[in-house]
Amino acid sequence: MRRRDVNGLILGQVASALWPQRAALANRVPRVAFVVPIGQFVEAKEGDGWSGLVKAFLQGLRDIGYVDGTNFSFEFYSAEGRPGRVDEIAAHILRNPPDVVLAGGGGANEVAHAFKRLTRTVPIVMANSSDPVMQGLVASLAKPGGNITGFSGNTGPEVEVKRLDLLREVAPDATRIAYLGLKIDWESPAGVGVRGAAARLGAKVLHAEHTPTDYEGAFEFITKEHVQGLFVGRNPWNFSNRRAITAFAADRRMAAVYPTREFPQVAGLISYGPSLLDLYRRAAGYVDKVLKGSNPSDLPVDQPTKFELVINSKAAQVIGFTLPVSLLARADEVIE
Repeated sequence: MRRRDVNGLILGQVASALWPQRAALANRVPRVAFVVPIGQFVEAKEGDGWSGLVKAFLQGLRDIGYVDGTNFSFEFYSAEGRPGRVDEIAAHILRNPPDVVLAGGGGANEVAHAFKRLTRTVPIVMANSSDPVMQGLVASLAKPGGNITGFSGNTGPEVEVKRLDLLREVAPDATRIAYLGLKIDWESPAGVGVRGAAARLGAKVLHAEHTPTDYEGAFEFITKEHVQGLFVGRNPWNFSNRRAITAFAADRRMAAVYPTREFPQVAGLISYGPSLLDLYRRAAGYVDKVLKGSNPSDLPVDQPTKFELVINSKAAQVIGFTLPVSLLARADEVIE
């Protein structure tokens, strides 16, 4: 056999070994596994569901031509907030590897890490990762390398500082502000940036630390410290517990700023941040590229392009705040 033929054969074998799912696409319906660390989709509990984001992802696929049960198969998995459960789900899924894993949640990192520990071949698309370079998931945003790519919801300290500015605009006298977040949120560049910006404004930010499974201590701390404002960190646990968080703030008639529109939709006061619906729709495009043969290592990790300021005017009335007319005029949406 000629050397060129031998080389071609070897390369073909390597490609087949690395991406076995692609060789089978012509003979079967591709499978997409959507995995989140917490929350529900089917029969979701009110305020704790991923329904909107999952539907945005599926709509993105439909816009490209994919129909669940016809030309692809969709599977949804949730760790439901249980420690270690993501690793169990990843191991279970990889016994019969899907064609693509969609890592969901504001902490898509947790899902991506679980799969990265077990596979270097099954493609993983992150819908909303947090600083994947710092977390060691990808080599760089431009050239991720390996089998992981997708979207980063990490908007940097600037957007978080802008959220602080919005909170102060609503509650200009707030000099003690609680930061509801995980330890990793508090210690991140965004958390450090918020604290520095607050200090320059003559305000103090206190860490109301929660864990993935416990908010009671954080709520007790906020009550005890008599803070005048609440800054809610960007993580999947806060997202899934958004109804409890917004109710807590309303009960204490406290001004609060949230990271995404899903909080004002369940009675939160104000939010500013990237559109999660847009990120999940765009993630569908990356899944399509992978199914058509693109290597995740060559697909740059993209960042948000659509940001939204959403205000719930009814929530303002409930807590007794009069919102500045200039702020209402800037809003992308005012929920009455």
